[in-house]
Amino acid sequence: MLDKTTTDFRSGLDSYFSTLADLLKSAEATDGAKRKIALGEGCEWFCRAAHETHNSGNKIMFVGNGGSAGICSHLAVDFSKNGGLRAMAFNDPSALTCLGNDLGYENVFAKQIEFHGRAGDLLVAISSSGRSPNILKAVKAARAATCRVVTFSGFTEDNDLRSAGDVNFFVQSKEYGFVEVAHLALCHAVLDIDMGWGKKA
Repeated sequence: MLDKTTTDFRSGLDSYFSTLADLLKSAEATDGAKRKIALGEGCEWFCRAAHETHNSGNKIMFVGNGGSAGICSHLAVDFSKNGGLRAMAFNDPSALTCLGNDLGYENVFAKQIEFHGRAGDLLVAISSSGRSPNILKAVKAARAATCRVVTFSGFTEDNDLRSAGDVNFFVQSKEYGFVEVAHLALCHAVLDIDMGWGKKA
């Protein structure tokens, strides 16, 4: 017989997954003019931009902090290995500690984009809060290098990152876990569907 703790935990788990599913379905996409667009339209734009970037000899650059940095590393590998698209994440510990020490942590990604970014590259900027100074500076550096930008954010609708990209994805939650999992799921959906997920053999 299940005790009350086990029953409560299983009930909480059902609620957790239900909430996550609702957040994914209600995720919003906006364009560079802050106009809402269909989520599918935003995902299609991201997919098309990724292919155009690779096909022109350029690369996809991922930046994020903490859990979002882990997402960036994961996605850079998957977009390269599974998707056949040139991608990289700027999370090397030596680069982060060197640039953070010498130039301030707010510049650790912007400076790497200055080093490696080229016109026609695509920046994917991920921040749960949408307010991280180093992510916002990365977007500015990417714009200065004439790169296209996709953003992923959460927490509050008025966060600065949400209006900084050519396409912006927003998850309406203040819970890090929900926002981070939703960001990863959205990016995986773009890649997996592009690779043929859901099509009949």
